[in-house]
Amino acid sequence: MSEAGQHGRTRYVLFDVDGTLIDALDNQRQVWRAWAEHYGLDPDEVYRVALRTRPTETFARVAGSHDPHECLARLHELEDEDVRSGRYAAFDGAAEVLRRLPPGSWALVTSNYEHRVRGRFLRTGLPVPGLIVDAAAVEEGKPSPVPYLRAAARLGAEPGDCLVIEDAPSGVRSGLRAGMTVWGVNAAVAQEGVHRHFGSLREAVPHILAFASGSSVDAVA
Repeated sequence: MSEAGQHGRTRYVLFDVDGTLIDALDNQRQVWRAWAEHYGLDPDEVYRVALRTRPTETFARVAGSHDPHECLARLHELEDEDVRSGRYAAFDGAAEVLRRLPPGSWALVTSNYEHRVRGRFLRTGLPVPGLIVDAAAVEEGKPSPVPYLRAAARLGAEPGDCLVIEDAPSGVRSGLRAGMTVWGVNAAVAQEGVHRHFGSLREAVPHILAFASGSSVDAVA
């Protein structure tokens, strides 16, 4: 599959959010620490599990005696409070690439919820796209291909004309299963399966813009 898609066709860029455009690692760690302390659990152990599993799976492993619905409600309360009061930073290059992409040619595909994403974007000054596919918009989350396929369908795009920008293994698998070009960013080592790897989002910016425009990197630098 060509990274540039078919000649003359519009190309689209689909971005993951946490870890890709916004550095939320410390926020996630603090939220899980507060959640663990609420239940009298070891915060470090809870966070190690949370990094590898979805919240409902985390609850089952570390707090199996507690009501999972109550566990999730408490987690959501902490996450919402973090959006209001936590400190966030966009990765270098995020504002530039989002502002330079044509409107309607890009979207966000996140395992978080839209109201939190919008809150974080407002806090960091990033431009908000017209389309956000969040956890509530799909029946299956990453690594299922459903989130990225849903975004492509709502943009009116063919999967082969889409570029996925991801930092996490589950997101990479999701994009690959959707039949899209997948580039990895913000990791020292390339995630398995990515078509291209960049150590930082900043390094990827000219290449993302070139993909979107169908031109060379030099033409968009």
